[in-house]
Amino acid sequence: MQLTAQWSRVSFTVLDILLVAIIIYQVLVMIRGTRAAPMLAGLAAVAVAFYLARIGELITLNWLVNHLLPYVVFALIVVFQSEIRHVLSDLGRRVSFLRGNSAEADSYDDIVLAANLFSQHQTGALMVIEREIGLRTYIESGVAMDAKLSYDLLATIFRPSAPLHDGAVIIQKDRLAAAACFLPLSMNPILSTQLGTRHRAAIGITEETDAIAVIVSEETGAISMAVGGKIERDLTIEQLRDRLSLELQRYMSPVALPTVVGPEEDSSLESMHGSSIHGSSVHGSSIRSGAQLTSDGDADSELERPL
Repeated sequence: MQLTAQWSRVSFTVLDILLVAIIIYQVLVMIRGTRAAPMLAGLAAVAVAFYLARIGELITLNWLVNHLLPYVVFALIVVFQSEIRHVLSDLGRRVSFLRGNSAEADSYDDIVLAANLFSQHQTGALMVIEREIGLRTYIESGVAMDAKLSYDLLATIFRPSAPLHDGAVIIQKDRLAAAACFLPLSMNPILSTQLGTRHRAAIGITEETDAIAVIVSEETGAISMAVGGKIERDLTIEQLRDRLSLELQRYMSPVALPTVVGPEEDSSLESMHGSSIHGSSVHGSSIRSGAQLTSDGDADSELERPL
């Protein structure tokens, strides 16, 4: 009987140590590479100074510590509110995932197709996908849309001449909630200086929430994806589809990417339909509605959306 009680006590002691170790490890992982790391180091230095003051019997400093210590907890909550919110939301998302989700998964293939279009045209774009944490604050900062998510709508919004191309679009399931939204910029000091405002805004919104941000660079056409305050750069279309599938915990079947119809194929198509283009010596490429012809008779390289 004593052996059983002793073994039970040892087991609970080991379990207690393991839980404390896991909590400490998760806290270190949480603050690594964030602005909380130097702040925590500064907090530790202040704690050591207070401890030395108490040992040295510094009466005034000890009085100050005794009166300020009850408010330190509230100060820590204010200072580390972003990190605390991120950890709690991550925990809640994991619990929700364990419960399972019986709702039908939404299709985000239009985002992949639009990212491919923007990449080929070097059109800057920022698309934010809402998950568990609501983005109402950021939606209200932009222009309300509440429209069905589609490839054509994304292509229209981010057209350089469009009035809503600046800012981010926020997507809620299969709805495009708002466009031209303002997002918080990341203040992480370790970010590369090569990252512009669009990329920093994408990292900032994923630091504050559990959202997913898809970014297309206006300078290089490179596709990036930000999740949890971290960014993956220079993704291919296939890699973007795989990463979205992984983060959304669903299977996204491969979709045929849009391709440009060449002049020869276009000529044959036009001859079959009996149509011709007057006033130009060269036939233009087959393009979607709304594309413009350039001065040499060729169409802009806007892609045709697959059926």
